[in-house]
Amino acid sequence: MRNSTSSLKMKGLLVLTALFVAVFGKVTFEGDQVLRITAKDAEQISLLKELPEQTLGLDFWMEPVHESLPVDVHVPFHSLQAVRAFLAYNQIQYNIMIENVQDLLDDEEREMVKFRAFPRSTDDFVYTTYHDLNSIYSFMDMLVAENSMVSKIVIGQSYESRPLNVLKFSTGANRPGLWIDTGIHSREWVTQASGIWFAKKIVTDYGRDPALTDILNKYDIFLEIVTNPDGFAYTHSSDRMWRKTRKPNPGSSCVGVDPNRNWNTGFGGPGASSNPCSQTYHGPSAHSEPEIKAIVDFVKSHGNLKAFLSIHSYSQMLLYPHGYTATPAKDQTELHELARKAITELKSLYSTAYTFGSIITTIYQADGVTIDWTYDQGIKYSYTFELRDTGRYGFILPANQIIPTAEETWLALMVIMEHTKNNPY
Repeated sequence: MRNSTSSLKMKGLLVLTALFVAVFGKVTFEGDQVLRITAKDAEQISLLKELPEQTLGLDFWMEPVHESLPVDVHVPFHSLQAVRAFLAYNQIQYNIMIENVQDLLDDEEREMVKFRAFPRSTDDFVYTTYHDLNSIYSFMDMLVAENSMVSKIVIGQSYESRPLNVLKFSTGANRPGLWIDTGIHSREWVTQASGIWFAKKIVTDYGRDPALTDILNKYDIFLEIVTNPDGFAYTHSSDRMWRKTRKPNPGSSCVGVDPNRNWNTGFGGPGASSNPCSQTYHGPSAHSEPEIKAIVDFVKSHGNLKAFLSIHSYSQMLLYPHGYTATPAKDQTELHELARKAITELKSLYSTAYTFGSIITTIYQADGVTIDWTYDQGIKYSYTFELRDTGRYGFILPANQIIPTAEETWLALMVIMEHTKNNPY
C-alpha cells in the first residue's frame, strides 16, 4: 500500500512542478544537490541503475556505467533523504559536488542581467557571459553584416519553427568543408558560448594567423552555434536543466528526444533509451527530429565535408568513433594519434587535462550518435568534444570560464583542421 501512496505523491509532485512552470514560467532548484557517487564494484553500479529515476526525479549528469567512472546525479530536494538513505544502506560512497543548484543558477542569472546590453557590433558583444537565443541570432546577423567572408545559411526549421542557422566562412567557391556544431544538448551552455567566440575568432584571425588563413583559403568552415534552438530557448524560459528537443511524444506526457541518440547508425541499440521520459530517449525513428534531419540533409547535399566536430560538455574528453560497437574504426590509429596531439595542444594553455579515445572504450556504449553517423558517411575526421569541467560545476560552468574554455578548445580544433588540410583524402 505504501508504494502506491508514495508513487501517487510523486505523480502529484510532478503535476505540481508542471503547473508551476505553466504559471510561473521557471522550474526552481532550491535545495537540490548534485552528488558524486563512487561505486566500488559492478554490483554497486547495478544497484544505482535500479534507482527509480522518474519516481525520485533524478537527473543523471554522468550515468552509472562502470566502477572506474564517477556517477554524478542531480537530486531534487524532496528526494535527498531517500537517496542518501539508499546509498548509506548499500554502503555506496558519495560526496556533495553542488550544495544548492539554485544558488549557482542565481549567480548565473545575475551575471547575465549585468551584461544585458544591445551591442552595436560584434566588437561590443560581451563574450564573457551567457546569452539567450535572440542575442545569439542577432550576433550572427551582425557578424554576417560586418564580414564579406561570412554568410548565414538556414538548413531547416526546428519543431517549434525556429530557423536552424549555420554560419558559413568562405573565401572562394566549391571548397571542401569543415563542420563544427555546438549546443546539440541545450543545457550545455558553455558550448554555445564557445561557438560564439569561435565565430569571432575566425573572422579576427583570417589574414593574421597564417595557419587559419591557409585553412580558409582551401576549405569552408560551417558553424552551427545553436543546434537545438527549441531546447535552448526552453533552458532560458522554463527549465535550465533541459537537455533534449521539444517535440511531444505521442502517448507520453514526457517531451523531447535526445538529439545525440537520434542518428541512423546503431539507432535504437542498448546505448540509448526507448523510454520517452529518459534523458537518452532515442526517439520514434532515426532522424525523427527536424534538427537532426536538417544536418543529415546538409551533409548529404554538400557531399564534401572532411571533418565533423560536435561539441558537448562536460567531462574534458575528446572522443572519436565508435559509440555503438566495440569494433575499432578503420582509421583508429590515425584518429587516436590526432586526438592525442589535439589535447596536448589544448593542455598547453591552461593545463586543462583531457582524456581521449573511442566513445565506447572511454565512456560507455552510446547508440545513434552524431559522429558514428558522420564517420559512416565517409567523413574521416569525426570527433566529439566534451568541454570543461570534470564535475565541480558540471552543466552550470561559471561564466568566467567561458573564454578560457573557448581559447583552449580552439587550439585543439586548429590541430584537427590543420591535419585535415594536410592529409586530404
